[in-house]
Amino acid sequence: MNSPLLQLLVRWLVLAIGVTVATHIIPGIACDNRTALLVVVLLLSFFNAILKPLLVLFTLPFILLTMGLGMVVINALLFMLVGKLVDGFHVSGFWAAVGGALIVSLTNFVASQLFRRPPGPPRRGRSRGDDPRHGAIDV
Repeated sequence: MNSPLLQLLVRWLVLAIGVTVATHIIPGIACDNRTALLVVVLLLSFFNAILKPLLVLFTLPFILLTMGLGMVVINALLFMLVGKLVDGFHVSGFWAAVGGALIVSLTNFVASQLFRRPPGPPRRGRSRGDDPRHGAIDV
């Protein structure tokens, strides 16, 4: 899967699956139709690419203090923001958004484990970097 376009489409598909699973599992999250789901996926992707790094930067002390749990709060806030912006996608409150964000994160984790490349075969013998004639200094 070398094509960047194909990688983007797979990420969007995984995100759509995660949001759909969240609407079925978490009470308080609902999506009325596929058009709303498409808009939700596009907005979440955009917010994760643009807003999330800024929020992480500004809340880094909070994230470190909570040992990473602040990331769940950021994801939930982005989930709630999308719920406010998209007609046909409803998030009833903060805890529903936390549940939805956790489901989407879990879906992304499972997909990344399924689609990761297997490690290549181990290299035998010396590599070019191991050869002292190629720039390595032995003291």
